[in-house]
Order: sequence, then structure tokens, then C-alpha cells
Amino acid sequence: MSGAGTVGDRGPRRRVRRGSLDPRGRVVVVTGASSGLGRDCALHLDRLGFRVFAGVRKDADGERLVAASTGALSPVNLDVTDEPGIARAAGTVEAALGGRRLWGLVNNAGIVVPSPLAWLETSRFREQLETGLVGQLAVIQAFLPLLDSPSGRDGGRIVNVTSGLGSLGVPFLGAYVAAQFGKEGLSDVLRREVAPLGVAVSVVRTGAIVTPMWEKAAGDAERAIATVPAGAVGDYRTAFRRFMAENERTARASRTTPGDFAGTVATALTARRPRTRYAVGRDAVAAALLARIAPARTLDRQFRGVVSASPDDQGGQQ
Repeated sequence: MSGAGTVGDRGPRRRVRRGSLDPRGRVVVVTGASSGLGRDCALHLDRLGFRVFAGVRKDADGERLVAASTGALSPVNLDVTDEPGIARAAGTVEAALGGRRLWGLVNNAGIVVPSPLAWLETSRFREQLETGLVGQLAVIQAFLPLLDSPSGRDGGRIVNVTSGLGSLGVPFLGAYVAAQFGKEGLSDVLRREVAPLGVAVSVVRTGAIVTPMWEKAAGDAERAIATVPAGAVGDYRTAFRRFMAENERTARASRTTPGDFAGTVATALTARRPRTRYAVGRDAVAAALLARIAPARTLDRQFRGVVSASPDDQGGQQ
């Protein structure tokens, strides 16, 4: 399973569904918009007529976004692991709103730290959680006061982006899975807590699509193999490499596009009654179904083959 990529939208996805709220003039913030899913999403929302503040970490990324936009998109420096920076970004958006209210917050920023848990450096685990979970809460806390929240009627939207791994514990991606499971639970609690404010919370689960994030993960996997701690439990080298290669093949073969993701986020932002969860891609749907109906022991047997090198592979382990 993988996250999203960088291919442009397909035409039909550029329209909102009939009967949906008019996006024109509504203000949204999208985190992690420098590349991948976030970039495609920010540009798609911009084309629909949203006033988009796109969170980036480098000025150059912001300049490229503006050049590709309709001209109404505004980049804002936003690193989800930098709490003072998050506060500054919220202040920038508040000043630009000029007394208006924020309609939507799309929490898309994320990383993936691949490794067998037995090898995983705790510093890398903290990095995964800081980016994929703790940082998400910090962003929500900073921007929630800006969200439209009329008591007794529909108000603003929070869209938290997770993946099919938010409900299924896949080996070798334990740190990422932990962050995704955590974000799913956080979203459930948040949805119930902010409902009296009129704010809706939706989760968008992505399936397999090639992205820069996952391409970087392949290199991180090799570094994890090269720096296995002395005396580490389990020789997962062959199985780990095989898993990452298969993960990439699945993503490249996927028919799900970044446009599918962007269109789904737009739906969550404009639906009169947004769902609590949206799945993007058949594999995301399948993962949620497996997690719900398959016995744990059945899944354990299924994943046994993922973590065990075949007899033919044993001699090739390094």
C-alpha cells in the first residue's frame, strides 16, 4: 500500500458533485503541499474556486505552486513539526482572512519510515509520530479557532488524510501504521468533540499510488538494512527488500490517480453531509474490509509469508 503521486487531475474530477456546496470563495488550508498528493490537491481545489493556502517548507516550492495555480493560491511556510512555525502560519492566514472565517483544513503532510520494528531506531519512530500524528494535532489546535463554527448549523471542515494502513497492520511499516492508526483514532475523538461547534471531521484513506514520499521510503529501507543494530532480532533483509519492491510494483500498477484523491478531498469539503470516512482506491476499501471481517489469526497467517524469506532466498541474505 502506498500514498499518492504527482500526476495532474483528470477532467471530470475538476467538478464538484451536483447539489454540493459552492466552493468559490471558501478558504482552505492544505498542509504538505510541496509535492505529491498535497500539491495536486492544493492545485485542484484552487481550480475549483477555493481560496487555498498551501503549506510548504521551502519558498521555491511555494513559487512553483503559484506558477501552476490560477493565481489565487497563496503559499504559507508550514512545517508540522515546528510548533512556533505553525502558530506563525495560523497568524498569517488569520491576517489574510481579514475577519472572514476559514472553511477547511486538509491535514495531508506526512512521511513514511520503513523498517522492521525490531530494527527501528526510537529516534526515527519519534520522527514518524511527530510528523504523522503529534504535528497533525498541533496544526488542528492552531487552526481550529479560525474555522467557521456557527452553533446549531453546518460550519467548517477538517479533512485528515490517512491510508488503508490506518486499519491494517502491515509488517515492515510499523511506524507508519502506528501513526495512521493514531490519526484514525484522533479523528474519531475530534469529530465527536467538535460536532457541537458545527465543524465536521472526515478521514480520507488513500490506497496505492506512486509518490515522492514512497520513492524516498525505498532509499530509507536500504539505509535501515545497512545500519542494522548489532545483535538485532531477526534477519529480515531479503523479506524486507522483497516487500518494498512489491509495494512499489503495486503502486506503479495502480489505476488510482492523484486526481481521484483530490476529487475525494473536494467532495469532503463540499458535501452537504460529509461522510466520516472516504476510501480512495479499491485496495483502501479492501484493507478496511479485511480489518473488519477477517479473524486476526487469518491475517497473521497471510502476513507470515511477507516476513519469511522463501527457502530459495535464504542463501542470498546478506
